[in-house]
Amino acid sequence: MLLIAAALLTASMHSLGVVEAPMVPAPPDAVVVTAATVSEDVSVIGPRTTAGHAALAEIAAAHGHAWLEDLGALDATDLRTADRTRAVLATAQDDPPAASDVASWWTGLDTSRRETLVGAAPSIVGNLDGVPYAVRDRANRAVLAAGLADPDADAARTAMLGQVRDALAHDPGAPGRLLVTLDTRGAGRAAIAIGDLDSAADVTVVVPGMFFTVTGQMSDFTATANDLYSEQATLSGVAAPGDGNGVAVVAWMGYRTPDLSNILSLDLAETGAERLERTVDGLRQVRAGSAPRVNVVAHSYGSTTALMALSSGRMHADTLTLFGSPGSSVRSASDLAVGAGQVFVGGAHSDPIAGSGYFGTDPGSPSFGSTVLDLAGGTADGAVAGLFRRPVGHNDYLKPGTASLHDVALIAVGRGDLVREQLRRGEHGGDGVPQTSPDVYLVRPQDLQPRD
Repeated sequence: MLLIAAALLTASMHSLGVVEAPMVPAPPDAVVVTAATVSEDVSVIGPRTTAGHAALAEIAAAHGHAWLEDLGALDATDLRTADRTRAVLATAQDDPPAASDVASWWTGLDTSRRETLVGAAPSIVGNLDGVPYAVRDRANRAVLAAGLADPDADAARTAMLGQVRDALAHDPGAPGRLLVTLDTRGAGRAAIAIGDLDSAADVTVVVPGMFFTVTGQMSDFTATANDLYSEQATLSGVAAPGDGNGVAVVAWMGYRTPDLSNILSLDLAETGAERLERTVDGLRQVRAGSAPRVNVVAHSYGSTTALMALSSGRMHADTLTLFGSPGSSVRSASDLAVGAGQVFVGGAHSDPIAGSGYFGTDPGSPSFGSTVLDLAGGTADGAVAGLFRRPVGHNDYLKPGTASLHDVALIAVGRGDLVREQLRRGEHGGDGVPQTSPDVYLVRPQDLQPRD
């Protein structure tokens, strides 16, 4: 059933306002490092001193805290080489040290050493969870600029980097954007934050589902994150108190999503769950002592990924909102490391994936224990009587003007109680549709106008 639904979605893919790019075979998500690959990487470096070769070979084979110590001991020349060495990059991007170790290590470096690391090894530093986000942004932008200026770059890599460049652009006066992940290997990975991750009271991580690629969708996916940021920002007057100011939203394309060749497998979800765990842990480590409210919003296959991460025992979130979920092995909301009563699930009218339970238990089922959003009723055009347009199909959930986007924004600023109140109003109204009133904390002036 899921395969049939996926095929139908492929034929008319406008995911969250995104048009699918042609699918091309992608390499495995991680590089397997062996003694042979370490030797090969070091042998092609070029003329080096014996000590230099030994140091690079040592770091290429190291892991965890030892890897950080070895990295910190390299001089600028060897750091530049390490930044181009597959085995070293594989550790940084696929099997990095714990974010707590990275944060402690980075804090212990002097300013001069930090600048040397950023300048000589930006591909490594830019992808280490636990390094401050402004530093990672600077490092990743340097990698982006160098890649775009590389006359020998192939068309696929240039297209990927072009999408990232376009996604970072924003209007004057709009919130800044940070490039917090950039992995240019294979199909690539990227994550762009809108707002200030270092100070925001509410941080929302948006996890995409199938068919999303950096080359095909990074710019539009970031625009979707910006829509959510804008919706949350309008609710600042009713946001629950938090540790910090304002909001930040992360367009997290931090894992390889499936296409029709592998949609029936959970392998990519398992790898994505591990990457998501590290991302959230990194946020908490960087913000130690002033932790933000962390919200995870996941769509389609991304919901399966998020459910895996939040049931692993290695990650927790304050809220979880799932849309169009094909399910997972998690059987109850109580099995998730999420705030009590803070799991929300939505399925739009005519969504062939939502409620399918293809990968296991449907998180929207009565036995799961989540709050099920009312997204199937209401008006199709967002007339004044309904205030918000109800999403239709699998890819409509986070579009401006939808009830689902507004619900996510309320949940993400700590006001899931207002969403539940709307649901209770609907129950008492007898028609199953939230009887929203134009309360100042629920709508903005523009919400009283018909939407396109």
